[in-house]
Amino acid sequence: MEGIRSELASLQNEERALVVSKYFQTLPGQYAAGDIFWGISNPLVRQVAKKWENLELTQVENLLQDPVHECRFAALLIWIRQYHKGSTEDREAIFEGYLKNLKYINNWDLVDLSARDIVGRHLFNKERHLLYELAGDQSIWTQRVALIATFYFIRYGQFTDSLRLIEKLLAHPHHLIHKAMGWILREIGKKDLDCMEEFLHLHIRSLPRTTLRYAIERLTPIRRQYYLSL
Repeated sequence: MEGIRSELASLQNEERALVVSKYFQTLPGQYAAGDIFWGISNPLVRQVAKKWENLELTQVENLLQDPVHECRFAALLIWIRQYHKGSTEDREAIFEGYLKNLKYINNWDLVDLSARDIVGRHLFNKERHLLYELAGDQSIWTQRVALIATFYFIRYGQFTDSLRLIEKLLAHPHHLIHKAMGWILREIGKKDLDCMEEFLHLHIRSLPRTTLRYAIERLTPIRRQYYLSL
């Protein structure tokens, strides 16, 4: 674990770190308050993570608990690669490790990187009640994990859980949840436009405006204006 951390540390870019910290809203009172960035670009982090893809599970878990954002990003990249290549036992261990460390998966990029390919993939042929438990958590990141995980189901034309989770979170106050819900609806619309539009009509009065705008982004201008006028 110290080896990969030292390699990442050697790639620090202070100027970029200032820009990225502002973008990810790390100031007091913001959604990622206190997070630490080294200013390493995602392609560089991915290169390093690929080199260390055989890191032991406990070492990856330690890396995921690191206060530096890029270390956590690298840990999730490693787990995604290991999950893809691993045995049933390996995948179960990674999944359990992921759930145990949800509090460290604490920004939208970390969630969006990992929730589909670990949580969604793991639950694809299993009971999915866990997603509803995650959606009921107090953390917006855990709630977003529940939502983003369903992208794996959408890929295979399964929309039920996505839509039920959106219904559960319709009254959510945070714009990052609103954006995730809109993104999901847009992806459903790519697969089944009628399904998406039926949902919009059913919930148009309670749908957050941000969610609606994201959902209708790919519609024709006339159709977008129709929904915005409802």
